Amino acid sequence: MTTTKKMTTSALMVALATVLMWVSKLLPAPWLQGGSITLASMVPIIITGILFGTKWGLLSSVTYAIIQMMFGFYPPPTQTFFYFVLVVLLDYILAFGVLGLGGIFRIKQKQTAISAALGAFFVTTLRYVCHILSGILIWGVYAEEGQSVLAYSLIYNGSYMIPEIVISTIVTWLLFQSRFLKQLLPNE
Repeated sequence: MTTTKKMTTSALMVALATVLMWVSKLLPAPWLQGGSITLASMVPIIITGILFGTKWGLLSSVTYAIIQMMFGFYPPPTQTFFYFVLVVLLDYILAFGVLGLGGIFRIKQKQTAISAALGAFFVTTLRYVCHILSGILIWGVYAEEGQSVLAYSLIYNGSYMIPEIVISTIVTWLLFQSRFLKQLLPNE
């Protein structure tokens, strides 16, 4: 596949992910400090990594991270520039950036739905870990009195990330069952 086709397809996948994210934001969400359950908005980014490899996947995922930050940045409860940078890195750049690694489970010439689903599960779990770390380091000030910061972060972030992990894994698996995506896979 030519660079132009990869660039165009990647841009369309970022746009699709953004639209899926926005459609989900039309529903009221109970998460006051950010987070939402979406209509598989991470899947187009994961698929980009699977189809074109980690280079294109990472480029697309970091682009998507910047778009996420532009449209839904939640001001962190920090007093220092260092912690502000940590929020930007952990909640946006790294959290969404890892989605581009979706192709690491790719089996050359024999992409299976199982390997695609494993890739989706792995990268969405990595995103959850980024949010857990952010919750411990920054957002833990919202933990209820007597609740550990770790428990707060696991519960708060798990309330939307665990459904996201399940949704993304299942949708990726279903899409790679289709002939259409199998035809797009490069023959390496």
